[in-house]
Amino acid sequence: MSVSIDIAGLRPERIAVVPSPLAELGMALHALSEPAHHPGLQGWVTGVTARLDPHLADRMCEADFLWRTTFSDLFMPFAGAPGGGTLPGATLAEDLDLLDKLSDEQFADAALEFTCALPYSTGGASVLADAEMRRRALDLAAARGPQQLRFSERLLADPPRIRAWLRQFAQDCDEAFFAEAWSRLRHQLAADARHKTELLRRRGLGEALAAVSAAVSLDEATGRITVDKLGDGRTATGDGGLLLLPTSLGRPHLMVLHRHGWQPVLHYPVGSPELSPPASVELLTLRMTALAHPMRMRLCRHLARSAYTTGELAQTHGVTAPEISRHLGVLKKAGLITTRRRGRYVLYQLDVAVVARLGSEFLEGILR
Repeated sequence: MSVSIDIAGLRPERIAVVPSPLAELGMALHALSEPAHHPGLQGWVTGVTARLDPHLADRMCEADFLWRTTFSDLFMPFAGAPGGGTLPGATLAEDLDLLDKLSDEQFADAALEFTCALPYSTGGASVLADAEMRRRALDLAAARGPQQLRFSERLLADPPRIRAWLRQFAQDCDEAFFAEAWSRLRHQLAADARHKTELLRRRGLGEALAAVSAAVSLDEATGRITVDKLGDGRTATGDGGLLLLPTSLGRPHLMVLHRHGWQPVLHYPVGSPELSPPASVELLTLRMTALAHPMRMRLCRHLARSAYTTGELAQTHGVTAPEISRHLGVLKKAGLITTRRRGRYVLYQLDVAVVARLGSEFLEGILR
């Protein structure tokens, strides 16, 4: 399983290493929503949360599926610009201006891609134009509760209103906590971008990708980048470019934007905070035995990001609901997942705090 980027014919000048303030804001929101994913940021998360205005905290929950369940491509609007060569802005305001340039169809499709059961890397009708896609999106939103459903309904009914809401929300986050963080982080990101750019110039793309992560490799003979992930996907640079985007807040996530028709982006972490020590040998043996099955490992990739129903997981993996239930039962017996009922839905989610104690390699494998 991997995500591949076909770079056949890609000219060296179309490869750029550059930070994005908006992408880093999205990662900051993710870390605040899922602190268990980022043990090295516990102090920062605690400090921001303690002084966060309650009204802003409520708004942060209103559309948290944009940065909690998945990392929405809305935080990389430059990738959706025509021509495939647009770079991120130097400031958050410039990145937000690029977000404003996305079409309503691009905005809605990216905003509603918060579940593992919607198409991503293939073309198709927009959720704004296709009645069946709209129905499916609302049904999936309903599984996540009334708040997500209300937000999705508002988006489908009036995209400009939600676009204005998101821009104002980003500006308020900037004033509340992000401007201070960005003033600190941008120097590290700029230094990393300079280093990778110099590697590109002197030693080529293969060396630069090796410096990004050991999970990223380049086959120069076939002109293909492969990112080792517990998931499948493919994209191509075509006539466009390739962006390498560093993040100071992203570890352990190594993400690839491979949305159909968008410029490919490799979003990689800098820095190496340590994870907590492993569990006892007895407990580790019990839990690793439960995780040894390939299908259960693939399920964990989704359950680490959000809670899903049996039906969603069955549809995504192409197996029956009873088979998914059996695998979920094994994981639950090992104490690796939690369940909660939301109306007629039962949602399953991985207990990330428990899995973190299995060791950094496994955790990074299912989250990157």
